[in-house]
Amino acid sequence: MYAIVRNGGGQAKVAVGDVISIDQVKAAEGDTVQLAAVMVVDGDQVTAGADASKAKIDAEVIGGLKGPKIIIQKYKNKTGYKKRQGHRQKYTQVKITGISK
Repeated sequence: MYAIVRNGGGQAKVAVGDVISIDQVKAAEGDTVQLAAVMVVDGDQVTAGADASKAKIDAEVIGGLKGPKIIIQKYKNKTGYKKRQGHRQKYTQVKITGISK
């Protein structure tokens, strides 16, 4: 049994025991969070749409981490304007503990 979950602007395929990184959530290490299901597949039975939103995907928070550093640079020719800025997205690592319909 596996499910497709939505988080932020993307989706991820998860099964029980998988460890995935999702956008940062306000939860302490060891807390349980629920993820929104887009589709649930159990053998030959596929549940999607409004029926899939009733499914519960439970996940345990393992910890936080940061993504790679992204450099933003702006430059305008002949004016002496230069600007440099960095960004690191924050993520939360979770372990999927249960999928129920």
